[in-house]
Parts: sequence; structure tokens; C-alpha cells
Amino acid sequence: MQQYENMITRQRKWMFYLLAFLVLGAGFTPYPRIFLGLLLGSIVSFYNLWLMQRKINQFGQAVVEEHSPRGIGSFSRLASSGLAVLIALRFEDYFHLISVIIGLMTAYLVIMIDFSLSRSKD
Repeated sequence: MQQYENMITRQRKWMFYLLAFLVLGAGFTPYPRIFLGLLLGSIVSFYNLWLMQRKINQFGQAVVEEHSPRGIGSFSRLASSGLAVLIALRFEDYFHLISVIIGLMTAYLVIMIDFSLSRSKD
């Protein structure tokens, strides 16, 4: 269980670093629309990552305690991603739609990179 919690901490830390980089990119580059789109998508992706980690933890606790496990929140994550796309469509002057969609995938990229790095250390 300690290894799982360390993995969660690492992934959240990398997401915070990425969000900080995107804020700097939105503030100091001539492409604020693209970076704001990436930022919006990454924020929703970070929320989805947090939600998925929380639901998986609850799922594991239910299995250990021999309770009936609930779902892992796929509908909630899909709805939040849809909301991000709707925000980008509504405020096209501020958010680049393709960047929002790319930003929605950043949590999965962080998970893959974290997995690769942790496996290479072993």
C-alpha cells in the first residue's frame, strides 16, 4: 500500500509541475490561447486523475473489507471532460479547442512516464 501512495504522490507532484509550466507559458509567451487551452485541459485532467485515484482507493478498501465495491467514476470523468470542451467552445477567444483536448490527456501521459521511470529504477 505504501508503494501505491508513493506513486500517487509522485503523479500529483508531476501534474503540479506541469500546471506551473503551463501558467508560465500562458503568461510569458506570445501564444496565451494555446497555453490557456492546455491549462484548462490539464486542470480537468488533474481533477480526473485525483478522482480516479480516490475511487480506486475506495474500491480497494471495499474489496479488503469484503463489501460490494462501487464503480470507479467513469461517468464523472467523462462529464468533466465534456464540460471542459464546452467551456472551450463557449470561450473560443481564450481557449484553443485542440489544446484543451490535448490537455485532457496529460494525466495519462504523466501516468505512463511515472510508470516508465519507476520500472527503470527497479
